[in-house]
Amino acid sequence: MLDHSHEHLDLRHAVRSLCNTFTGEYWRKIDDERGYPEEFVRALTEAGWLAALIPEQYGGSGLSIAEASVIMEEINRSGANAGSCHGQMYNMGTILRHGSDEQKKKYLPRIAAGELRMQSMAVTEPTAGTDTTKISTFAVRKGDRYVVNGQKVWTSRLQHSDLMVLLARTTPLDKVAKKSEGMSIFIVDVPNSMSKGMTVRPIRNMVNHETNEVFMDNLEIPAENLIGEEGKGFKYLLTGLNAERILIAAECVGDGYWFIDKASTYASERVVFDRPIGQNQGIQFPIARAYVNVEAANLMRFKAASLFDAAKPCGAEANMAKLLAADASWEAANVCLQTHGGFGFAAEYDVERKFRETRLHSVAPVSPNMILSFIGQKVLGMPRTF
Repeated sequence: MLDHSHEHLDLRHAVRSLCNTFTGEYWRKIDDERGYPEEFVRALTEAGWLAALIPEQYGGSGLSIAEASVIMEEINRSGANAGSCHGQMYNMGTILRHGSDEQKKKYLPRIAAGELRMQSMAVTEPTAGTDTTKISTFAVRKGDRYVVNGQKVWTSRLQHSDLMVLLARTTPLDKVAKKSEGMSIFIVDVPNSMSKGMTVRPIRNMVNHETNEVFMDNLEIPAENLIGEEGKGFKYLLTGLNAERILIAAECVGDGYWFIDKASTYASERVVFDRPIGQNQGIQFPIARAYVNVEAANLMRFKAASLFDAAKPCGAEANMAKLLAADASWEAANVCLQTHGGFGFAAEYDVERKFRETRLHSVAPVSPNMILSFIGQKVLGMPRTF
């Protein structure tokens, strides 16, 4: 298997070594303060891990999506939370795949060097939800700039990002032949925009995950910041979603292994009624089943990654990997919490924190029903449901 190659083992050991310097105490403190793990993200950046997918010609490592997924897996498997920084892995792909040569030369080397962070993507809107074609944020071309008005929600890591990828309509929905047309993607200079029409309101949520509502009131964006052709932004967006699905699946796999390791260790050491609780089948079997399901999800993750790296169609596999991995990590989380009993709710064991963190992936960045709809219609050929 790909993940058992010497190359991947070396990669795992290197990432694991860095992550292990950030203990559970570090993450509990960040969680208690609802803070951002700045020191951790800086360490990953300086080590070059967040530039893994940037080609060597732009200062990155030029690694495959399979290797990048191993990085994400190991971060979560260490007890950390890759959600604080994973956006940079796939957001910069929009520039890499569809940006001009000038945009690539301007941004990618600085992102790879850690001089700029491109952690944030503004797509979702309060009234549109997962029906992205119904977004109402609008960008009007005026000479050498676009003027943008609208609102976004669940825009993550914006307060710790220098650049944001923005999806906005440039042609009204009732003026396009297909509803997926007429949307465009822009690069937004975050610090510059904060004083020129863009305001941010943090959304407190169940997880310590920095996410926001964004309001744009006559925000001006240079026309040169348009990525690709006007009106093709939704198509560009879709090309990056498979990478996102694969990386999120890897994070869930990492979470799953963390929960299983934690549960099996505790079950072997915790003695009640003069015997380790793991000797009881009621404790042992659920942990074993959770492990089986994480292993299965792991295989689908690498199948999707191998297809992606071979430039072959992988939409179904990427979506299935995300669905299976999110389900498996949530199952493992529940088993781990149940195994620990009351101690699972104690912050010092880290189970309750990771429990909250992994639950997010059963909802985002794509819901299970959207994945099942895709499989039902695109793979199995059943009628459209919406």
